[in-house]
Amino acid sequence: MGALFGVLFFFGSIFAIIIIAMGLRIVRPWEKGLVERLGKYQRTVGSGLTIVVPFLELLRKVDMREQVVDVPPQDVITKDNVAVSVDAVVYYEVTDPVKVTYNVAHFYTAATKLAQTNLRNLVGDLALDESLTSRELINTKLREILDDATDKWGTKVTRVELQRIEPPQDVTDAMHRQMKAERDRRAMILEAEGHKKSAVLKAEGEAEAIMKVADAEKYKKVAIAQGEGEAIETVFSAIHKGGPTNDLIAVKYLETLGNIAEGNATKIFLPYEATGIMGSIGGIADLFGDKKEGAKTPTPPRPKPPQKPTP
Repeated sequence: MGALFGVLFFFGSIFAIIIIAMGLRIVRPWEKGLVERLGKYQRTVGSGLTIVVPFLELLRKVDMREQVVDVPPQDVITKDNVAVSVDAVVYYEVTDPVKVTYNVAHFYTAATKLAQTNLRNLVGDLALDESLTSRELINTKLREILDDATDKWGTKVTRVELQRIEPPQDVTDAMHRQMKAERDRRAMILEAEGHKKSAVLKAEGEAEAIMKVADAEKYKKVAIAQGEGEAIETVFSAIHKGGPTNDLIAVKYLETLGNIAEGNATKIFLPYEATGIMGSIGGIADLFGDKKEGAKTPTPPRPKPPQKPTP
């Protein structure tokens, strides 16, 4: 009897150890564990060692890390009736492991279909040029739509990246030609602006040079005029200090008239001062008459014509 009890105890211990070993579960740091008992949610466990009742409880593990949904390419008709191929990637993370497990079946497939539908709607509301230049706008709107739609699934959409918007080949070629024409136009504008600036700078330089030459000429004329004025003042002062006589003035006057007559001019305009000239000549005659001996008797004055008797 004792031997039978010992055998039963041995096998019972082994069975207990096996049962306990079957109930041990390990939850990793990036996971959450959902314990179900007889098919019903019982509790949520964190990372570490967890014990469940074999055959009665089941442990479901949920990855809490950020994950990616790859939205496959699809053909979309834009607002201006151009067919483009569009694809994207959606980044999400689980916020509630219970909801993502029990509120949606095949979350990955559901998120993919939802992203395709909304992406098609967003691109279809835009023209081709707008869709090509509004990637950030499309990403933001799609993320907001998906985040609201998947909130009841216990997930949060962190970001959406539009990978490719590819128009047909003929449209692509036309766009390349248009971009080349635009680059050529900008190059011509830049070249024209360069020539314009060069011409303006050259004109400003010439104007500045002309102004400097004019200032130099002005300074020269002012200096000459000042010098001539000082010379005239000096001569005038010397003449007055020397006490010139009328005879000397008359001689200088005649010398000046002689200098005026020099040159190739065919006409000479003289000042009409008959009285002054005659007086000067008379003074000269008196000056030389005293020095000559045997001078001729001066010619008597011409008699006045007889006057008619007054009736």
